[in-house]
Amino acid sequence: MPSSKTRRPRLVGTAMGAIAFVFAVSVGSVIGSSQAVGPSTAQPDRPNVNGVWQALNEANFDLEPHPARAAMSLRQDQPYNVTTNIPSPPVVALGAVGSVPGGLGVVEGGSIPYRPEALLKKRDNQKNWLERDPEIKCYLPGVPRATYMPYPFQIVQSPTSILFMYEYAGAVRTIYFKDPGPPPVDTWMGQSVGRWEGQTLVIDVTGFNDRTWFDRAGNFHSDKLHVTERYTKLTNDHLMYEAIIEDSEVFTQPWKITMPLYRRMEKNASLVEFRCVEFVEELLYGRLRKKPAAN
Repeated sequence: MPSSKTRRPRLVGTAMGAIAFVFAVSVGSVIGSSQAVGPSTAQPDRPNVNGVWQALNEANFDLEPHPARAAMSLRQDQPYNVTTNIPSPPVVALGAVGSVPGGLGVVEGGSIPYRPEALLKKRDNQKNWLERDPEIKCYLPGVPRATYMPYPFQIVQSPTSILFMYEYAGAVRTIYFKDPGPPPVDTWMGQSVGRWEGQTLVIDVTGFNDRTWFDRAGNFHSDKLHVTERYTKLTNDHLMYEAIIEDSEVFTQPWKITMPLYRRMEKNASLVEFRCVEFVEELLYGRLRKKPAAN
């Protein structure tokens, strides 16, 4: 049996999913329906950010500018250990499906200000993407990565509370508007404390563990991570998202990412259940089968 530590992302996601359902019903919302939550659920002097939103960019592949390439995991040319543009054996069968689209980057200034030793770890993470990326194992995505993964998320807003629900792994987080004090434990999604600055929702997120990544390129952080998010409503169907990243153990200075978020406009826009924990059980625990599965 897997240890309790290994099962934690699944248990947290399940428990918080139940909380999300209760919360959404309490503010008169049907989970997933962007049409079910009306302006009356928000304060009159605050923007209504209810709805199903999604980022449309390549940030989940790599926050920094990057060219298109054959795969996230590339073959190393021996004996010189030079990275080629040939997919590594475990992913070569994916062909174009496993390739990486080029991206202009979402980091202000273009590059992440790593400390020298942390940059070496980031590069090592990238070389070992298949074994290390938490997304592959369906661990909770963390903040800010949950925002720009290729899945929609829903904001449920009441006069006193805001809840974020993410399709990926059923992740959720409650935004506290009264600071509950220091986080009691470090978690995958951190503790979120919100406030309004005019028409902008500002969220301070702390209390992270060190197990999430920012993207598939191996960009990482320590448990000292502090994220300050800003959601500014541009139109009824667009939010501008900004996140300032601070972690003195890994970076030489704070840095910022910026991107627009788009409202899903389908009449039946909703979150569809994506219980990916079940999809990776063979990957994580297949070796424990009494009788190995046939290839």
